[in-house]
Amino acid sequence: MCSISFLVLVSISFFTFLLSLNFMLNEYCVFLEWEVVSLNSSSIVMTFLFDWMSLLFMSFVLLISSLVIYYSKEYMMGDININRFIMLVLMFVLSMMLLIISPNLISILLGWDGLGLVSYCLVIYFQNVKSFNAGMLTVLSNRIGDVAFLLAIAWMLNYGSWNYIFYLESMKNMIEMQIIGGLIMLAAMTKSAQIPFSSWLPAAMAAPTPVSALVHSSTLVTAGVYLLIRFNILLSESWMGQFLLLISGLTMFMAGLGANFEFDLKKIIALSTLSQLGLMMSILSMGFYKLAFFHLLTHALFKALLFMCAGAIIHNMNNSQDIRLMGGLGIYMPLTSGCFNVANLALCGMPFLAGFYSKDLILEVVSLSYINMFSFFLYFFSTGLTVCYSFRLIYYSMTGELNCGSLNMLSDEGWIMLRGMSGLLFMSIIGGSMLSWLIFPTPYMICLPSYLKLLTLFVCILGGLIGYLISNVSLYYFNKSLNSYLLSYFFGSMWFMPFISTYGIINYPLILGGVVSKSFDQGWSEFLGGQNLYNHLVKYSQYSYFMHNNNLKIYLMLFILWIIFLFSFFLL
Repeated sequence: MCSISFLVLVSISFFTFLLSLNFMLNEYCVFLEWEVVSLNSSSIVMTFLFDWMSLLFMSFVLLISSLVIYYSKEYMMGDININRFIMLVLMFVLSMMLLIISPNLISILLGWDGLGLVSYCLVIYFQNVKSFNAGMLTVLSNRIGDVAFLLAIAWMLNYGSWNYIFYLESMKNMIEMQIIGGLIMLAAMTKSAQIPFSSWLPAAMAAPTPVSALVHSSTLVTAGVYLLIRFNILLSESWMGQFLLLISGLTMFMAGLGANFEFDLKKIIALSTLSQLGLMMSILSMGFYKLAFFHLLTHALFKALLFMCAGAIIHNMNNSQDIRLMGGLGIYMPLTSGCFNVANLALCGMPFLAGFYSKDLILEVVSLSYINMFSFFLYFFSTGLTVCYSFRLIYYSMTGELNCGSLNMLSDEGWIMLRGMSGLLFMSIIGGSMLSWLIFPTPYMICLPSYLKLLTLFVCILGGLIGYLISNVSLYYFNKSLNSYLLSYFFGSMWFMPFISTYGIINYPLILGGVVSKSFDQGWSEFLGGQNLYNHLVKYSQYSYFMHNNNLKIYLMLFILWIIFLFSFFLL
């Protein structure tokens, strides 16, 4: 099933990519309307929108998911239910396809809820307490956004249909724009895990690694960004853009800071995704939707590769995810380490890799824009933090000696996983330049003073240097002494968001439940009501059973009593 799915998805991906090139060059946009049901004068119509953006995004999602499925063939080899796993992944991809090509809020909701439901099934795939908790946190956090989406659908009843794409221009100057735009923004914030809904993203790491590669690169978390790209007209001309800029900037900063204190390999990469989502959201809120889309695509390539390499490393470390136990992986797993380092450098914005073209352009456009000092600081400081945790990760995992001598280290992972990774490695190297030439055929003219041009490079070098220094053990213990333990605990736990969204929310309902349980279920009402009635019925039932058990002595006793009763009656 893996091989068939891989071939089908790759061929569809290639076809949609060629189609998107055609649409881009000729500036086509195609609407397909399919009348599902027609009853009297009412009809239910399914609408699909095909333009260069939806087709290009579809081809990238299909390419990444095909390589992830191919990779799963070996990664999930020990699983007897591998076909069920592949079916879930295919349902996941199908939901994303529906979301991408829908210009209609109702059909988007089908894909949106499909993503939420299937992501829950995938997060709880390993059937343990941690997975169940993570799945519940994921699905309940996303339900908030789903409710906002349903309210937006209800507000769209003011218009002729739910095809929002026709009404965006006319919505601009109305109160509906504030309401519908605000609700859509809330839905996108939950799906793309912006503050205060960020805690579900690292928790969703309980899913198998191929799923993480798919979720964090091109499907679940990018759905919110993609939806806002479609609604970009409403963002740029209102308070919502400024609000989103603040929230996404803080998300970017918080995730970058948290990743520097984390020791779980997958969680570091998850926080890095959160940071990049903040970057996409923030540039989108400033009105540069094409740049956000460009970064969305380039990020998908190297992030999927990063997760695949992490999965191969975890496989070889006998399922250990702690980076403190790693070291010297460059010797034991040279090919995987090479892919891992390329993906990491692309994430940092190393010149001429995929991430460079989008990140550098975004930061230069920010430098050129009319923006306040706080947002400017968040952009550049978060970029420095990205390089910092990437270098820290490379230092811990690649250099020195292996720190877990008791574990059996394999020589290198299997060829199937490597083939899957090599496809994405190729795309991570050439993808950025290719997309840059396609999406921006005329280069942006960004005229900046030399110190602003070199600021990005300076911030990256400084971040890498600090990442190396805080990883150095003697310096690291000096930095993170017990004096600043509370501060590092605060930064390392995503500003206490996971605690607020789990213990913080559940505490009062549990106390209330305890009070209700004690006063009703275990109180006087139960003692005198249901329990009392039950005890009496049991007693009568036992007595009746005892009487009707054909016991000769009881019959004889009753007969004698009856005779005595009759004699006494006659004597009276």
